[in-house]
Amino acid sequence: MLQNVIIGQYVAAPSFLHRLDSRSKLISAFLLVFIIFLANNWYANGLVILFTLFTVLISKIPISFIYKGIRPILWLVLFTFILHLFMTRGGEIVFNFGFLTVYEEGIRQGLFIAVRLLTIIMLTSLVTLTTKPIDLTDGLESLFNPLKKIGLPAHELALMMSIALRFIPTFMQETEKIMKAQMARGVDFTTGPIAKRIKALLPLLIPLFISAFKRAEDLALAMEARGYRGGEGRTKYRLLVWKWQDTSVIFLCMVFGLMIFVLRYI
Repeated sequence: MLQNVIIGQYVAAPSFLHRLDSRSKLISAFLLVFIIFLANNWYANGLVILFTLFTVLISKIPISFIYKGIRPILWLVLFTFILHLFMTRGGEIVFNFGFLTVYEEGIRQGLFIAVRLLTIIMLTSLVTLTTKPIDLTDGLESLFNPLKKIGLPAHELALMMSIALRFIPTFMQETEKIMKAQMARGVDFTTGPIAKRIKALLPLLIPLFISAFKRAEDLALAMEARGYRGGEGRTKYRLLVWKWQDTSVIFLCMVFGLMIFVLRYI
């Protein structure tokens, strides 16, 4: 299951999204996260779902691959839905059994939150799935450049964020490897009470932390051996080029946001 995490992975494909500038994809992802939280009724959330499905289709990334990636998140979405289902009150009573009461507003809010979580995860994951790590780093650095005036190290911050995203799948695979090694020695992670399963996961932390520090040290040594000294005076082999397609994508996101804003009052 851990190997199916899609955050931080890149999948090559001849799609429109892959050809976009990384800066336009980052800006669009930020705008879409904000826009999705504006959806407050069935019409707006229906449009959000259609827009997300359209974006996934034009990315030419297999639906099965994306489904495997979000499958581990479905438990969190289900838990959030159930939490709103029983904690939110309002409207008519739909179900009542003892101390458990389900209201119309609880169902409504639970579904809306579930849609927001799933669409945000899918749309933000498409940024890393359709952008090479080096392009993502350059895009973040370019967007952070105006903050250099207040003393923010744009290059180092962008590099740190891109490395963190890149190593998420690596650490997931490392966790899977450690779990299989411990299962071969008799540790059971799948049966028993929840408390017992959580207790069985604790021995994973020490080898995982040791592996993380070792990889960080190896990466630091490799960067020093190649003469890395930060962003000052560095030139770029690949230059980012902003095209009309990037402007059209930003404009499309703004039109989508305007439509969601109008649908809020229907």
